[in-house]
Amino acid sequence: MADKYNQFRAMLSITKASLKATFRSPSSVAFGFGFPLIFILVFGFIGGSGIISVDVGFDKNTDTTSKAYIVLKHMPGLNFLDEPDAVLQEKLTKGDITVLITIVKNAPGTYPAYTIHLKTSGAVNPQNVQTVKSIITSSLYMLEANTFKETTIDPNVETIPGRVYKRIDFILPGQLGFSLLSAGVFGVAFLFFNLRQQLVLKRFFATPIRRPYIVLGEALSRVTFQMITAVIIIVIGVVFFKFTLVHGFATFVQMMILSFLGLLVFMGFGFIVSSIAKNESTIPPFANIFTFPQLLLSGTFFPIDLFPKWLQFLCNLLPLTHFNNAMRAISFEGASILTSWQDVGALLIWGVILYGTAIKVFKWD
Repeated sequence: MADKYNQFRAMLSITKASLKATFRSPSSVAFGFGFPLIFILVFGFIGGSGIISVDVGFDKNTDTTSKAYIVLKHMPGLNFLDEPDAVLQEKLTKGDITVLITIVKNAPGTYPAYTIHLKTSGAVNPQNVQTVKSIITSSLYMLEANTFKETTIDPNVETIPGRVYKRIDFILPGQLGFSLLSAGVFGVAFLFFNLRQQLVLKRFFATPIRRPYIVLGEALSRVTFQMITAVIIIVIGVVFFKFTLVHGFATFVQMMILSFLGLLVFMGFGFIVSSIAKNESTIPPFANIFTFPQLLLSGTFFPIDLFPKWLQFLCNLLPLTHFNNAMRAISFEGASILTSWQDVGALLIWGVILYGTAIKVFKWD
C-alpha cells in the first residue's frame, strides 16, 4: 500500500522553492531590503542629533565685541551664514533666512548695556522667528549672571515686506522634476525594450526611414506627452494651491523650457536602462538605481541642507538637484534659464555623459 501523501512536506517544498525564487528576483530584493534600508539611512541622516537648526545672520552693525555675540555664534540650533550684508538682506526678503540679528551697544551709563534686535520678513514662518527668540533667550542664560543683566532682547521684531514662500512653492518644482525623471527613465526604458523584443525596430529597418529618425520619432512622442503632463501639474498648482509664478506667463514659459531640457537629459537614463536590461523584470531595479536615490537626495520633499555636509556634496552632483534648484529659482525668485546657468550647465554636462554612454550601449536588436 502506497504511503499517504504528506501535505505538510509538500507545503514546505513549495515554500522553499518560492523563497529561492524571491531571493533570485532583483526587484523583490530591491523593494524588500534595499529601499527600506535607504529610507532608514536618509531619514536617519536628516534626524541627526535631533537639534533644530535655523538659518540666521548677523547685521553689519552688530557689536562683535560683546560676549553675547560670541555665545550666539556658537549656539547649537543657529546656523549663521557668513555672507555680505546685501546678500543676507536679499535672503531675508525671500525667506531663505529667518532673522537678521543686531547686537547694539547702548550709550554709556545706559542699562542694559546691550540690546539684541531681530529683523525678519513676511516670507518667514512666524514659528521659526519664535524659535530663534527662544534659542537666544536660553543662550543668554548661559552667560555669566552680570552679563545676562547687561543684555536684553528687544520684544518688538522688525518685519519687512517679503514674498510668502508657501509649501507648494517648494514641493511642486520637486514633484515636477521627479515626474519628468520617472517618465524619462521608466517610459523610455520599457518603450525601447519592448520595441526591440517585439522586433518592431527590425521591421522599421525594412522601411526607408533611417535609424536616428526612428529614435527621434519615438522620443518626440514621449516628450510631447510628458510636456502636456507638466502643463497640467503647473496649472493645478496655480489654480488650486496658489503656486507662485512670480512673473506670470513669462515664468511659465521659462519653466516649460527647463522642463523640456530636463526631460531630454533624463531620457538618457532610460536609453541606458533599455539597453542593459536582460529582460522586462530587470528594468524596474535598474531604473530605480537611477531614480530612487534622486527622489530622496535631490531636494524633492525637503531641503538638502538638512543632510550632513559630506552627503550634501553627493546631493549636489545629482542632475535632479540642479533641475530642482533652477526650477525653484525661476518660479519663485524670478530667475531665467540664462541667470540659472550653473544649474543648467550641470544638466547639460549630465546630458553629454548620459547620451555618450547610451550611444555606446544602445542595442537595436
